[in-house]
Amino acid sequence: MRLGAVFPQAEFTRVDPDEIIGFVRSLEDAGYDHLLVFDHVLGADSRSRPGWQGAYDHEDPFLEPLVLFAYLLRECSLELVTDVLVLPQRQTTLVAKQTATLELLAPGRLRLGVGIGWNDVEYEALGQPFGTRAARIEEQIALLRRLWTEDTLDHRGATDTVPAAGIAPRPAREIPIWIGCAGDPRATERVGRLADGWLPMPQLQPGRGFEDAWASVCAGALEAGRDPDALGLEGHVWARADALDRVVDGVARWRDAGAQSVAVNPLRADAAWPDGHLDTLRRAAELLR
Repeated sequence: MRLGAVFPQAEFTRVDPDEIIGFVRSLEDAGYDHLLVFDHVLGADSRSRPGWQGAYDHEDPFLEPLVLFAYLLRECSLELVTDVLVLPQRQTTLVAKQTATLELLAPGRLRLGVGIGWNDVEYEALGQPFGTRAARIEEQIALLRRLWTEDTLDHRGATDTVPAAGIAPRPAREIPIWIGCAGDPRATERVGRLADGWLPMPQLQPGRGFEDAWASVCAGALEAGRDPDALGLEGHVWARADALDRVVDGVARWRDAGAQSVAVNPLRADAAWPDGHLDTLRRAAELLR
């Protein structure tokens, strides 16, 4: 199995460029194959929203993933994965251009994980409707693939327009698009119908909701005339320094479930940036390798 590390930027205490480079290089030295980076453009001010239930708020730090990838790609040889880019709140053609550029600069090393997100505050601030985000991402996925592969196109859809235009230079391959989501049947069917692979949300685990959700993914693929066996699957395990045996057990369960790769996540485990996170990830990799 390929081994990924979740970049623990939501627990930054500072942004030190050299420290970030050292962290990523150490992950590569430890045997990790890819780096997964979460995405939030902004956080809602929870002080003005009593009872805020969001996973993050205005105090949680997030570097922009695609900009971060541009900074990292010359400093490591890891595969770089957005987990996930909230695609419907972004301009589709700009994402196509940004990702094409990254792919040209680091061929074969970009995997575009996308999702619809949960934070309506971000959508409002970025000028995109929250209620139609599911329909929008379906149009966007098809449009991204066309922009990467066609010289020019004339697209006039429900949410996007490309008036007889194209991007240049185009990447040499179609960048893999994976969808990240939980177990809602509408979302899992979309994975099977449209995506190259699935990034299940961490709450889905083998023996805890994964099996029914994966069956829905496979059914969606079959209904669309696609081969479910061709879909990628990446599991997700939490890593605590005082319970690393659970990482080994979790990875084994994902392997038995058919996952080709697994992400190890040191967030929210009382680790300190950067040494605590790195120590946890190193020790997990040693046990797994």
